[in-house]
Amino acid sequence: METSINKQIQEKTNHIESILASYLPEEKGYQKSVLAAMNYTMNAGGKRIRPMLMEETYLMFGGKDRNLIEPFMAAIEMIHTYSLIHDDLPALDNDDYRRGRKTAHIVYGEALAILAGDGLLNYAFETASKAFRGDSRDITTAKAFQVLASKPGIYGMIGGQTADVVDEDKEISLDELLFIHKNKTSALIECSMMIGAILAGASQEEIHTMEGIAQKIGLAFQIQDDILDITSTQEELGKPVGSDQKNNKNTYVSIKGLTQAMEDVQAYTNSAIEDFDTLPYKNTYLRDLLLYLSGRKN
Repeated sequence: METSINKQIQEKTNHIESILASYLPEEKGYQKSVLAAMNYTMNAGGKRIRPMLMEETYLMFGGKDRNLIEPFMAAIEMIHTYSLIHDDLPALDNDDYRRGRKTAHIVYGEALAILAGDGLLNYAFETASKAFRGDSRDITTAKAFQVLASKPGIYGMIGGQTADVVDEDKEISLDELLFIHKNKTSALIECSMMIGAILAGASQEEIHTMEGIAQKIGLAFQIQDDILDITSTQEELGKPVGSDQKNNKNTYVSIKGLTQAMEDVQAYTNSAIEDFDTLPYKNTYLRDLLLYLSGRKN
């Protein structure tokens, strides 16, 4: 299965890359330096998991309008990328490499890296707004837009990142660590899958089910990331390993140990897949992708 899913992911990634390229800003004008920094990080590669999850969820629930889903796919990747630019800054994780190449602040300096992150966050909403048509379908689009605005925010990703920063050099409870993981990591995965479901016309109950599945997969994904930070290499991971310990980060492994962390990754994954299998809709690739995310090597 691993060879097959990796081949499928690469094919899907290539498809998403072409979509992203069509929405990136042209590097011209007096602000071209920040546009170059934005595009540099957006073009750094990666598997494009969040737009992929969004698109596959959309297709699973019967979505067919490319002009509706693609602006949101580009927007979620812009939001994810802005968060990486800011995460890598010296004031936060202070990482020199991301996705196998130098981070934005190393190439362009801190000031432009900060502005590039700000630019991508704002441009994400400008991009997503292109899905509005001025007709009755805009009510559904607005619901998706609300999710795009809230999940990365102070009660989502930013909230989790804040707790993560504030809790450095402190011992924290497992409940607080789960708050960090659910918000810092799961929130954007929830955002992606909820938007895919909303835009395809899923029911409120189905949207809620997708949110729960995404949260569990996000937790498994982040715990696996904590595991990889101590078991992988920079070449395999595409970013420095051991950075959690260097930055005195609280991780699932540091609190529960490596063995229990591995068991809990499996438990969260199994629970998510059980919920996924209750849905009357099927997308074999999406199911395989969810399994892959929790057991990935990089």
